Amino acid sequence: MYTLKSLPRVATLALALSLASPSLFAQPVFDAPANGFRGEVVSRGQNVVPGSDAEVIGRQFVPGQQVTLLRGETVLNATPYVVDAEGNFKGKVAIPSDAVPGQQPVIVRASQPSAATVLSLRVSPNLPLSGQQNFNQTSAKLVQGLYQSAYSAASNAVFVTAAVGRPPVTQSQLLKLDPKSLKVTARITPAEVPGGKGGAVFAVYGVGVDDANGNVWVTNTRQDTVAVYRQKDLSLVRQFDVGAVPHARDIVVDGRHGKVFASAAGEDHLSVFDARTLQPLEPITLASGVDDKKFVPMSLVLDEASGKLFTVSIGTPEAAVIDTTTGKVEKVIDLGNSISASGVAYDAAAGRLYVASQGTDNLLIVDVASGKVLHDVPVGAGALNVAFEPVSKLAYVTNRGAGTVTVVDGNGKVVGNLDGGTFPNHVREDGKGNVFAVNKSRDAQDPKGDRITRISTRAN
Repeated sequence: MYTLKSLPRVATLALALSLASPSLFAQPVFDAPANGFRGEVVSRGQNVVPGSDAEVIGRQFVPGQQVTLLRGETVLNATPYVVDAEGNFKGKVAIPSDAVPGQQPVIVRASQPSAATVLSLRVSPNLPLSGQQNFNQTSAKLVQGLYQSAYSAASNAVFVTAAVGRPPVTQSQLLKLDPKSLKVTARITPAEVPGGKGGAVFAVYGVGVDDANGNVWVTNTRQDTVAVYRQKDLSLVRQFDVGAVPHARDIVVDGRHGKVFASAAGEDHLSVFDARTLQPLEPITLASGVDDKKFVPMSLVLDEASGKLFTVSIGTPEAAVIDTTTGKVEKVIDLGNSISASGVAYDAAAGRLYVASQGTDNLLIVDVASGKVLHDVPVGAGALNVAFEPVSKLAYVTNRGAGTVTVVDGNGKVVGNLDGGTFPNHVREDGKGNVFAVNKSRDAQDPKGDRITRISTRAN
Protein backbone atom coordinates (compact mmCIF):
# COMPACT_ATOMS: atom_id res chain seq x y z
CA MET A 1 0.00 0.00 0.00
CA TYR A 2 1.39 3.35 -1.09
CA THR A 3 1.53 6.31 1.23
CA LEU A 4 1.40 9.97 0.29
CA LYS A 5 5.15 10.15 0.66
CA SER A 6 5.66 7.47 -2.00
CA LEU A 7 3.66 9.26 -4.73
CA PRO A 8 6.54 11.37 -6.09
CA ARG A 9 8.62 8.21 -6.49
CA VAL A 10 5.81 6.57 -8.52
CA ALA A 11 5.53 9.64 -10.75
CA THR A 12 9.27 9.65 -11.30
CA LEU A 13 9.19 5.95 -12.24
CA ALA A 14 6.33 6.50 -14.70
CA LEU A 15 8.15 9.39 -16.30
CA ALA A 16 11.32 7.33 -16.62
CA LEU A 17 9.41 4.48 -18.24
CA SER A 18 7.71 6.81 -20.68
CA LEU A 19 11.01 8.39 -21.71
CA ALA A 20 12.78 5.08 -22.00
CA SER A 21 10.05 3.32 -23.96
CA PRO A 22 7.41 5.69 -25.36
CA SER A 23 5.86 2.89 -27.43
CA LEU A 24 4.50 1.39 -24.22
CA PHE A 25 2.09 4.32 -23.81
CA ALA A 26 1.70 6.26 -27.15
CA GLN A 27 0.15 5.29 -30.47
CA PRO A 28 2.77 4.69 -33.17
CA VAL A 29 3.43 7.55 -35.56
CA PHE A 30 3.27 5.16 -38.50
CA ASP A 31 0.05 3.34 -37.66
CA ALA A 32 -2.02 1.20 -40.04
CA PRO A 33 -2.44 2.99 -43.39
CA ALA A 34 -5.53 2.91 -45.60
CA ASN A 35 -4.05 0.73 -48.33
CA GLY A 36 -5.59 1.35 -51.75
CA PHE A 37 -7.07 4.65 -50.55
CA ARG A 38 -9.06 6.44 -53.28
CA GLY A 39 -10.66 9.24 -51.28
CA GLU A 40 -11.19 12.62 -52.88
CA VAL A 41 -12.51 15.93 -51.58
CA VAL A 42 -14.09 18.75 -53.56
CA SER A 43 -15.45 22.13 -52.58
CA ARG A 44 -18.85 23.17 -53.84
CA GLY A 45 -20.25 26.65 -54.18
CA GLN A 46 -20.50 29.30 -56.88
CA ASN A 47 -18.91 32.12 -54.93
CA VAL A 48 -16.50 31.20 -52.12
CA VAL A 49 -15.02 34.53 -51.05
CA PRO A 50 -13.17 35.76 -47.95
CA GLY A 51 -15.56 35.82 -44.99
CA SER A 52 -17.92 33.18 -46.45
CA ASP A 53 -18.35 29.43 -45.93
CA ALA A 54 -17.18 26.72 -48.30
CA GLU A 55 -18.98 23.39 -48.46
CA VAL A 56 -16.61 20.43 -48.72
CA ILE A 57 -17.66 16.97 -49.82
CA GLY A 58 -15.62 13.77 -49.44
CA ARG A 59 -16.15 10.58 -51.41
CA GLN A 60 -14.62 7.08 -51.45
CA PHE A 61 -13.20 7.31 -47.95
CA VAL A 62 -13.12 4.38 -45.51
CA PRO A 63 -16.32 4.17 -43.44
CA GLY A 64 -15.68 5.38 -39.90
CA GLN A 65 -12.59 7.42 -40.74
CA GLN A 66 -12.23 10.76 -38.99
CA VAL A 67 -11.22 13.62 -41.27
CA THR A 68 -9.45 16.85 -40.37
CA LEU A 69 -8.74 19.74 -42.77
CA LEU A 70 -5.62 21.84 -42.31
CA ARG A 71 -4.33 25.00 -43.99
CA GLY A 72 -0.71 25.13 -42.98
CA GLU A 73 -0.76 24.22 -39.29
CA THR A 74 -4.26 25.63 -38.71
CA VAL A 75 -7.10 23.14 -38.24
CA LEU A 76 -10.14 24.32 -40.20
CA ASN A 77 -12.74 22.00 -38.64
CA ALA A 78 -12.58 21.88 -34.83
CA THR A 79 -14.60 18.65 -34.78
CA PRO A 80 -13.38 16.02 -37.24
CA TYR A 81 -15.82 14.89 -39.91
CA VAL A 82 -16.86 11.24 -39.57
CA VAL A 83 -17.14 9.23 -42.76
CA ASP A 84 -20.50 7.49 -43.15
CA ALA A 85 -21.17 3.87 -44.11
CA GLU A 86 -21.09 4.77 -47.82
CA GLY A 87 -17.65 6.35 -47.55
CA ASN A 88 -18.86 9.95 -47.75
CA PHE A 89 -18.77 13.05 -45.58
CA LYS A 90 -19.91 16.65 -45.90
CA GLY A 91 -19.14 19.78 -43.94
CA LYS A 92 -18.61 23.53 -44.03
CA VAL A 93 -15.39 25.46 -43.63
CA ALA A 94 -15.30 29.11 -42.61
CA ILE A 95 -13.06 31.16 -44.92
CA PRO A 96 -11.30 33.91 -42.91
CA SER A 97 -12.05 37.48 -43.95
CA ASP A 98 -8.33 38.08 -44.57
CA ALA A 99 -7.94 35.07 -46.88
CA VAL A 100 -5.99 35.82 -50.04
CA PRO A 101 -7.92 34.86 -53.21
CA GLY A 102 -6.50 32.01 -55.26
CA GLN A 103 -6.19 28.23 -55.32
CA GLN A 104 -5.49 27.40 -51.67
CA PRO A 105 -4.00 23.95 -50.91
CA VAL A 106 -5.78 22.31 -47.96
CA ILE A 107 -4.41 19.10 -46.42
CA VAL A 108 -7.11 16.49 -45.84
CA ARG A 109 -5.95 14.15 -43.07
CA ALA A 110 -7.85 10.97 -42.25
CA SER A 111 -7.28 8.60 -39.34
CA GLN A 112 -8.40 5.08 -38.37
CA PRO A 113 -6.95 4.04 -40.83
CA SER A 114 -4.51 6.78 -41.83
CA ALA A 115 -4.61 8.51 -45.20
CA ALA A 116 -4.16 11.97 -46.67
CA THR A 117 -4.96 13.94 -49.80
CA VAL A 118 -5.01 17.57 -50.89
CA LEU A 119 -8.03 19.75 -51.62
CA SER A 120 -7.46 22.71 -53.94
CA LEU A 121 -9.89 25.20 -52.42
CA ARG A 122 -10.55 28.17 -54.68
CA VAL A 123 -11.12 31.44 -52.84
CA SER A 124 -12.50 34.05 -55.24
CA PRO A 125 -12.03 37.82 -55.14
CA ASN A 126 -14.96 39.73 -53.67
CA LEU A 127 -15.48 42.89 -55.68
CA PRO A 128 -18.25 45.19 -54.42
CA LEU A 129 -20.74 46.57 -56.93
CA SER A 130 -19.55 49.88 -58.33
CA GLY A 131 -19.89 52.36 -61.17
CA GLN A 132 -23.57 51.75 -61.91
CA GLN A 133 -24.09 55.49 -62.36
CA ASN A 134 -21.75 55.47 -65.37
CA PHE A 135 -23.70 52.93 -67.40
CA ASN A 136 -27.06 52.67 -69.13
CA GLN A 137 -28.75 49.32 -68.57
CA THR A 138 -31.96 48.06 -70.15
CA SER A 139 -33.14 44.54 -69.34
CA ALA A 140 -35.87 42.18 -70.52
CA LYS A 141 -36.90 38.72 -69.39
CA LEU A 142 -36.92 36.20 -72.23
CA VAL A 143 -37.17 32.40 -71.95
CA GLN A 144 -35.50 29.88 -69.69
CA GLY A 145 -32.00 28.63 -70.42
CA LEU A 146 -30.43 31.61 -72.20
CA TYR A 147 -26.97 30.74 -73.45
CA GLN A 148 -25.44 33.13 -76.03
CA SER A 149 -26.30 36.09 -78.26
CA ALA A 150 -24.98 37.57 -81.51
CA TYR A 151 -25.73 40.86 -83.24
CA SER A 152 -26.38 41.15 -86.98
CA ALA A 153 -25.70 44.56 -88.53
CA ALA A 154 -27.40 43.52 -91.78
CA SER A 155 -30.66 42.55 -90.04
CA ASN A 156 -30.22 45.00 -87.13
CA ALA A 157 -31.25 42.15 -84.86
CA VAL A 158 -29.94 40.20 -81.90
CA PHE A 159 -30.13 36.41 -82.13
CA VAL A 160 -30.29 34.54 -78.82
CA THR A 161 -30.03 30.82 -78.06
CA ALA A 162 -31.68 29.02 -75.16
CA ALA A 163 -31.58 25.42 -73.94
CA VAL A 164 -32.84 23.99 -70.66
CA GLY A 165 -31.40 21.16 -68.59
CA ARG A 166 -29.39 18.08 -69.33
CA PRO A 167 -30.01 15.39 -71.96
CA PRO A 168 -32.48 14.63 -73.21
CA VAL A 169 -32.96 18.39 -73.77
CA THR A 170 -36.52 18.94 -74.94
CA GLN A 171 -36.83 22.68 -74.32
CA SER A 172 -34.82 24.97 -76.61
CA GLN A 173 -35.41 28.09 -78.71
CA LEU A 174 -33.66 30.35 -81.17
CA LEU A 175 -34.90 33.93 -80.74
CA LYS A 176 -34.66 37.04 -82.90
CA LEU A 177 -34.86 40.33 -80.99
CA ASP A 178 -35.18 44.01 -81.75
CA PRO A 179 -31.91 45.43 -80.31
CA LYS A 180 -33.56 48.63 -79.07
CA SER A 181 -36.76 47.33 -77.44
CA LEU A 182 -35.36 43.84 -76.73
CA LYS A 183 -38.71 42.43 -77.82
CA VAL A 184 -38.87 39.04 -79.55
CA THR A 185 -39.74 39.42 -83.23
CA ALA A 186 -39.38 35.75 -84.21
CA ARG A 187 -38.71 32.42 -82.53
CA ILE A 188 -38.43 28.76 -83.40
CA THR A 189 -38.06 25.49 -81.54
CA PRO A 190 -35.48 23.17 -83.14
CA ALA A 191 -36.63 19.89 -84.64
CA GLU A 192 -36.53 16.63 -82.73
CA VAL A 193 -33.47 14.44 -83.14
CA PRO A 194 -34.34 11.43 -85.34
CA GLY A 195 -34.24 8.37 -83.13
CA GLY A 196 -33.39 10.53 -80.13
CA LYS A 197 -34.39 9.48 -76.63
CA GLY A 198 -37.11 11.21 -74.64
CA GLY A 199 -38.14 13.63 -77.38
CA ALA A 200 -34.74 15.38 -77.47
CA VAL A 201 -34.41 18.31 -79.88
CA PHE A 202 -31.41 19.79 -81.65
CA ALA A 203 -30.95 22.25 -78.78
CA VAL A 204 -29.08 25.45 -79.67
CA TYR A 205 -26.16 26.88 -77.64
CA GLY A 206 -23.47 28.84 -79.51
CA VAL A 207 -24.53 31.37 -82.16
CA GLY A 208 -22.83 33.36 -84.93
CA VAL A 209 -24.22 35.51 -87.76
CA ASP A 210 -23.41 35.35 -91.47
CA ASP A 211 -24.49 38.70 -92.89
CA ALA A 212 -23.00 37.95 -96.31
CA ASN A 213 -25.42 35.06 -96.86
CA GLY A 214 -28.24 36.09 -94.51
CA ASN A 215 -27.82 33.11 -92.19
CA VAL A 216 -27.47 32.32 -88.51
CA TRP A 217 -25.21 29.46 -87.46
CA VAL A 218 -25.76 27.65 -84.16
CA THR A 219 -24.06 24.84 -82.30
CA ASN A 220 -26.01 21.78 -81.17
CA THR A 221 -23.65 20.85 -78.36
CA ARG A 222 -25.57 17.81 -77.10
CA GLN A 223 -25.66 16.23 -80.56
CA ASP A 224 -22.06 17.16 -81.46
CA THR A 225 -23.11 19.14 -84.52
CA VAL A 226 -24.18 22.51 -85.95
CA ALA A 227 -27.14 23.95 -87.85
CA VAL A 228 -27.93 26.91 -90.13
CA TYR A 229 -31.07 29.06 -90.02
CA ARG A 230 -32.26 31.95 -92.18
CA GLN A 231 -31.93 35.33 -90.45
CA LYS A 232 -35.13 36.69 -91.98
CA ASP A 233 -37.64 34.18 -90.60
CA LEU A 234 -35.51 31.60 -88.71
CA SER A 235 -36.42 28.88 -91.19
CA LEU A 236 -34.01 25.93 -91.20
CA VAL A 237 -31.44 26.00 -93.99
CA ARG A 238 -29.46 22.92 -92.98
CA GLN A 239 -29.19 20.65 -90.00
CA PHE A 240 -25.83 18.89 -90.05
CA ASP A 241 -25.64 15.24 -89.06
CA VAL A 242 -25.01 14.16 -85.50
CA GLY A 243 -21.27 13.99 -84.84
CA ALA A 244 -20.22 16.71 -87.32
CA VAL A 245 -18.50 18.76 -84.56
CA PRO A 246 -17.63 16.97 -81.28
CA HIS A 247 -19.15 18.93 -78.37
CA ALA A 248 -19.60 22.01 -80.55
CA ARG A 249 -19.42 25.17 -78.43
CA ASP A 250 -18.67 28.54 -80.08
CA ILE A 251 -19.18 29.42 -83.74
CA VAL A 252 -18.06 32.46 -85.76
CA VAL A 253 -18.42 33.43 -89.40
CA ASP A 254 -15.72 35.06 -91.52
CA GLY A 255 -17.82 36.79 -94.16
CA ARG A 256 -14.80 38.18 -96.00
CA HIS A 257 -13.29 34.75 -96.65
CA GLY A 258 -16.57 32.80 -96.62
CA LYS A 259 -15.62 30.44 -93.80
CA VAL A 260 -17.31 29.29 -90.60
CA PHE A 261 -15.35 28.11 -87.56
CA ALA A 262 -16.71 26.03 -84.66
CA SER A 263 -14.79 25.01 -81.55
CA ALA A 264 -14.82 21.30 -80.79
CA ALA A 265 -14.60 21.58 -77.00
CA GLY A 266 -13.02 18.43 -75.57
CA GLU A 267 -11.03 17.86 -78.75
CA ASP A 268 -7.95 19.62 -80.10
CA HIS A 269 -9.30 21.24 -83.24
CA LEU A 270 -11.66 23.72 -84.86
CA SER A 271 -14.17 22.47 -87.40
CA VAL A 272 -14.40 24.57 -90.57
CA PHE A 273 -17.22 24.99 -93.11
CA ASP A 274 -17.77 26.85 -96.36
CA ALA A 275 -20.28 29.61 -95.55
CA ARG A 276 -21.84 29.57 -99.04
CA THR A 277 -21.93 25.88 -99.97
CA LEU A 278 -22.29 24.73 -96.32
CA GLN A 279 -19.75 22.01 -96.96
CA PRO A 280 -17.19 20.92 -94.35
CA LEU A 281 -13.59 21.96 -94.95
CA GLU A 282 -10.28 20.78 -93.50
CA PRO A 283 -10.27 21.20 -89.70
CA ILE A 284 -7.61 23.23 -87.91
CA THR A 285 -5.57 21.27 -85.38
CA LEU A 286 -4.39 23.13 -82.29
CA ALA A 287 -1.14 21.80 -80.83
CA SER A 288 -0.38 22.63 -77.21
CA GLY A 289 3.01 23.89 -76.11
CA VAL A 290 2.57 22.14 -72.75
CA ASP A 291 4.09 18.66 -72.58
CA ASP A 292 1.57 15.81 -72.65
CA LYS A 293 -1.36 18.25 -72.63
CA LYS A 294 -4.06 19.01 -75.17
CA PHE A 295 -5.17 22.41 -76.41
CA VAL A 296 -8.94 22.27 -75.85
CA PRO A 297 -10.61 25.24 -77.62
CA MET A 298 -13.47 27.17 -76.02
CA SER A 299 -14.56 30.65 -77.08
CA LEU A 300 -13.71 32.15 -80.46
CA VAL A 301 -13.29 35.75 -81.58
CA LEU A 302 -12.63 36.92 -85.12
CA ASP A 303 -10.95 40.06 -86.43
CA GLU A 304 -12.30 39.98 -89.96
CA ALA A 305 -10.22 42.94 -91.17
CA SER A 306 -6.89 41.23 -90.46
CA GLY A 307 -8.13 37.70 -91.03
CA LYS A 308 -7.08 36.62 -87.56
CA LEU A 309 -9.04 34.18 -85.42
CA PHE A 310 -8.35 33.75 -81.71
CA THR A 311 -9.26 31.01 -79.27
CA VAL A 312 -8.29 29.91 -75.75
CA SER A 313 -7.76 26.50 -74.20
CA ILE A 314 -9.68 25.30 -71.17
CA GLY A 315 -7.21 22.46 -70.71
CA THR A 316 -3.98 24.48 -70.78
CA PRO A 317 -3.05 28.12 -70.01
CA GLU A 318 -2.81 29.04 -73.69
CA ALA A 319 -4.31 31.14 -76.46
CA ALA A 320 -3.93 30.55 -80.19
CA VAL A 321 -3.74 32.95 -83.14
CA ILE A 322 -4.98 31.53 -86.46
CA ASP A 323 -4.72 32.90 -90.01
CA THR A 324 -8.17 32.37 -91.53
CA THR A 325 -6.91 32.59 -95.11
CA THR A 326 -4.47 29.71 -94.75
CA GLY A 327 -6.04 27.89 -91.83
CA LYS A 328 -2.66 27.78 -90.11
CA VAL A 329 -1.92 28.44 -86.44
CA GLU A 330 0.45 31.43 -86.35
CA LYS A 331 1.36 31.24 -82.68
CA VAL A 332 0.37 29.78 -79.34
CA ILE A 333 0.64 32.22 -76.42
CA ASP A 334 1.51 31.13 -72.88
CA LEU A 335 -1.02 32.87 -70.61
CA GLY A 336 0.65 32.11 -67.29
CA ASN A 337 -1.88 32.65 -64.49
CA SER A 338 -4.88 31.06 -66.19
CA ILE A 339 -6.84 27.99 -65.15
CA SER A 340 -9.80 26.88 -67.28
CA ALA A 341 -9.73 29.79 -69.71
CA SER A 342 -13.05 30.04 -71.52
CA GLY A 343 -13.71 33.60 -72.73
CA VAL A 344 -11.77 35.60 -75.31
CA ALA A 345 -12.10 39.05 -76.92
CA TYR A 346 -9.86 41.18 -79.11
CA ASP A 347 -8.99 44.88 -79.34
CA ALA A 348 -7.86 45.22 -82.95
CA ALA A 349 -6.66 48.82 -82.59
CA ALA A 350 -4.29 48.00 -79.72
CA GLY A 351 -3.52 44.42 -80.76
CA ARG A 352 -4.58 43.12 -77.37
CA LEU A 353 -6.30 39.92 -76.37
CA TYR A 354 -8.64 39.73 -73.37
CA VAL A 355 -8.93 36.31 -71.70
CA ALA A 356 -11.42 35.35 -68.98
CA SER A 357 -10.56 32.28 -66.89
CA GLN A 358 -13.03 30.42 -64.68
CA GLY A 359 -10.46 28.72 -62.47
CA THR A 360 -8.47 31.84 -61.61
CA ASP A 361 -11.37 34.33 -61.56
CA ASN A 362 -9.38 36.83 -63.59
CA LEU A 363 -9.10 38.78 -66.81
CA LEU A 364 -5.75 38.73 -68.59
CA ILE A 365 -4.86 41.51 -71.03
CA VAL A 366 -2.26 40.20 -73.47
CA ASP A 367 -0.16 41.90 -76.11
CA VAL A 368 -0.53 39.59 -79.10
CA ALA A 369 2.66 40.62 -80.91
CA SER A 370 4.97 39.95 -77.97
CA GLY A 371 2.83 37.35 -76.20
CA LYS A 372 3.34 39.27 -72.96
CA VAL A 373 0.62 39.44 -70.30
CA LEU A 374 0.25 43.16 -69.60
CA HIS A 375 -2.38 43.06 -66.86
CA ASP A 376 -3.84 40.37 -64.58
CA VAL A 377 -7.13 41.68 -63.20
CA PRO A 378 -9.20 39.91 -60.49
CA VAL A 379 -12.84 40.22 -61.58
CA GLY A 380 -15.03 37.71 -59.72
CA ALA A 381 -15.93 34.09 -59.24
CA GLY A 382 -16.26 32.05 -62.41
CA ALA A 383 -15.11 34.57 -65.04
CA LEU A 384 -16.76 32.90 -68.01
CA ASN A 385 -16.92 35.16 -71.05
CA VAL A 386 -15.67 38.55 -72.20
CA ALA A 387 -16.46 41.07 -74.94
CA PHE A 388 -14.41 44.08 -76.01
CA GLU A 389 -16.55 47.09 -76.93
CA PRO A 390 -14.54 49.21 -79.44
CA VAL A 391 -16.38 52.54 -79.06
CA SER A 392 -15.76 52.92 -75.32
CA LYS A 393 -12.66 50.69 -75.47
CA LEU A 394 -13.87 48.72 -72.47
CA ALA A 395 -13.96 44.99 -71.79
CA TYR A 396 -17.05 43.42 -70.19
CA VAL A 397 -16.62 40.16 -68.25
CA THR A 398 -19.49 37.90 -67.15
CA ASN A 399 -18.72 36.27 -63.80
CA ARG A 400 -21.09 33.34 -63.44
CA GLY A 401 -20.36 32.57 -59.78
CA ALA A 402 -20.26 36.16 -58.55
CA GLY A 403 -23.37 37.20 -60.47
CA THR A 404 -21.64 40.28 -61.87
CA VAL A 405 -20.50 41.91 -65.08
CA THR A 406 -17.12 43.56 -64.49
CA VAL A 407 -16.04 46.39 -66.78
CA VAL A 408 -12.28 46.86 -67.27
CA ASP A 409 -10.34 49.45 -69.26
CA GLY A 410 -7.21 48.85 -71.34
CA ASN A 411 -4.95 49.65 -68.40
CA GLY A 412 -6.44 46.87 -66.30
CA LYS A 413 -8.51 49.22 -64.13
CA VAL A 414 -11.98 48.12 -63.00
CA VAL A 415 -14.31 50.99 -63.95
CA GLY A 416 -17.54 49.22 -63.04
CA ASN A 417 -18.81 46.07 -61.38
CA LEU A 418 -22.45 45.67 -62.32
CA ASP A 419 -25.19 43.38 -61.03
CA GLY A 420 -25.44 40.65 -63.65
CA GLY A 421 -28.37 38.77 -62.13
CA THR A 422 -28.32 35.02 -61.64
CA PHE A 423 -25.51 33.15 -63.42
CA PRO A 424 -24.30 35.65 -66.06
CA ASN A 425 -23.38 33.45 -68.99
CA HIS A 426 -22.37 35.44 -72.05
CA VAL A 427 -21.73 38.93 -73.40
CA ARG A 428 -21.41 40.16 -77.00
CA GLU A 429 -20.85 43.63 -78.49
CA ASP A 430 -22.62 45.20 -81.47
CA GLY A 431 -19.75 47.47 -82.56
CA LYS A 432 -21.90 50.54 -81.93
CA GLY A 433 -21.24 51.13 -78.24
CA ASN A 434 -23.55 48.46 -76.81
CA VAL A 435 -23.01 45.03 -75.31
CA PHE A 436 -25.70 42.41 -74.75
CA ALA A 437 -25.35 40.24 -71.64
CA VAL A 438 -27.49 37.15 -71.09
CA ASN A 439 -27.86 35.17 -67.89
CA LYS A 440 -29.36 31.89 -66.80
CA SER A 441 -31.69 31.14 -63.89
CA ARG A 442 -32.04 28.83 -60.93
CA ASP A 443 -35.56 27.90 -62.05
CA ALA A 444 -38.45 29.25 -64.11
CA GLN A 445 -39.61 31.45 -61.20
CA ASP A 446 -36.24 33.15 -60.68
CA PRO A 447 -36.93 36.92 -61.13
CA LYS A 448 -33.26 37.73 -61.76
CA GLY A 449 -32.67 34.96 -64.28
CA ASP A 450 -33.29 34.41 -68.00
CA ARG A 451 -32.68 38.03 -68.88
CA ILE A 452 -30.92 39.92 -71.63
CA THR A 453 -29.41 43.28 -70.69
CA ARG A 454 -28.18 45.94 -73.07
CA ILE A 455 -25.32 47.92 -71.50
CA SER A 456 -23.60 51.06 -72.69
CA THR A 457 -21.63 53.87 -71.10
CA ARG A 458 -23.45 57.11 -70.24
CA ALA A 459 -21.21 58.87 -72.73
CA ASN A 460 -22.78 56.78 -75.49
